[in-house]
Amino acid sequence: MSSDSEDSDSGSDSLPPPSTDMAEFKRVLRNSKNIIAVCGAGLSAASGIPTFRGAGGMWRKYKATKLATPEAFHKNPSLVWQFYHYRREKARQATPNEAHNALAKFCIPSIRSKTTPDSTFAIITQNVDGLSVRAMNQVWKEHQESNKEADAAQNGPLLEMHGRLFDVQCTSEFCGHMEYDEASPICPALGGTEELFEKGAVDAEIPKSNLPRCKKCNALARPGVVWFGEQPVGLDRNDELVEAADLCLVIGTSSTVYPAAMYAGLVQEHGKVAVFNLERSSGDKYADFLFLGPCDQTLPEALGLVNAS
Repeated sequence: MSSDSEDSDSGSDSLPPPSTDMAEFKRVLRNSKNIIAVCGAGLSAASGIPTFRGAGGMWRKYKATKLATPEAFHKNPSLVWQFYHYRREKARQATPNEAHNALAKFCIPSIRSKTTPDSTFAIITQNVDGLSVRAMNQVWKEHQESNKEADAAQNGPLLEMHGRLFDVQCTSEFCGHMEYDEASPICPALGGTEELFEKGAVDAEIPKSNLPRCKKCNALARPGVVWFGEQPVGLDRNDELVEAADLCLVIGTSSTVYPAAMYAGLVQEHGKVAVFNLERSSGDKYADFLFLGPCDQTLPEALGLVNAS
């Protein structure tokens, strides 16, 4: 993935301001046939997951985005693993919020059809915290338990384009083994390092031999997420969904990380775009609709799912 925080579209000032008319958005939603949601860190903000962007972009004394690179890991795997151990612990403690739940409900055809009949829906998330997956699993379980004639299958794929926080990947080019591991801590040496910042302690210097190791070949392992400069997961599938979409929901993202940042603009060439965010961002130039405020409040209302089950 790559990042570009500069808004180079000087013509954006001539575009009409996005609409804040919720009723009009619901009319567009009802008539849409292929809907995608492009999600960023703001989706998980109400769950207590740090965004590590903008004013909240520091972890200890480091700019968090500078730690999410292969170069940073090569230079100081101890520091990078402590950062990701901290993030893993935050994700373990968090629970999906109402925005996650609304998207999960919208994935279920019988629920979605009440708002927008005969439609498809897919989630493309840049988040690695796993909260969208947990929400989908829980909502689907509850739906099946409360509906004897529940849908045979969900009709809404979830694509985690930046990988998963709990994946652990071997660094050996001869192995490359990856597996899902929710262990806390992932290795004994990382245990408690998440508390160092609160205590004002200096960074721990953990030898490579004590950092997570590949369970297959015992080489040094790394977090199995997509770092800046690396290829996101499932780009071909994402491109297919974007090309077919006639409505794109941009949720909790500043639209500065590519390729996800360009999806809204591509959809607007043949459809509509609605942005749900806490504050204005560079991606607003692609918006037909803009709803500012916490996503866990605006999104359930917009999707007509405040009381859906």
